[in-house]
Amino acid sequence: MDVKAAIEIAGQWVDVAGVATVVIGALVSIPLAIRRQRDDRLTFYRSYRQLLGRSILLGLELLVAADIIRTVAVTPTLLSVAVLAVIVVIRTFLSFSLELEITGRWPWQKEQTPASSDTRTVGV
Repeated sequence: MDVKAAIEIAGQWVDVAGVATVVIGALVSIPLAIRRQRDDRLTFYRSYRQLLGRSILLGLELLVAADIIRTVAVTPTLLSVAVLAVIVVIRTFLSFSLELEITGRWPWQKEQTPASSDTRTVGV
């Protein structure tokens, strides 16, 4: 087996892993969301949406990695690199949108701690 064939197979396996991550994540998220609902922390819909969003994000990362593996290692033409760039931009936009939906903030924003969100001044 030559190197290009091995890299193509590796790219296909990472593709399969990305799709499997989304499918398995969608299925596993259901009982997890039900359990969270019983704890009365979140509604079922909101909890399922957050859990599903996380599995979609992970699946997207794997799919981008598979595209990079195949494009850069197997067919490094200018056209394939341009197509990869468009795919990465679209998937990056999807990732940012999903992150905003899941957490309510952009990926580059820090999570607010209770101390930093408290605007009261003490001892003035």
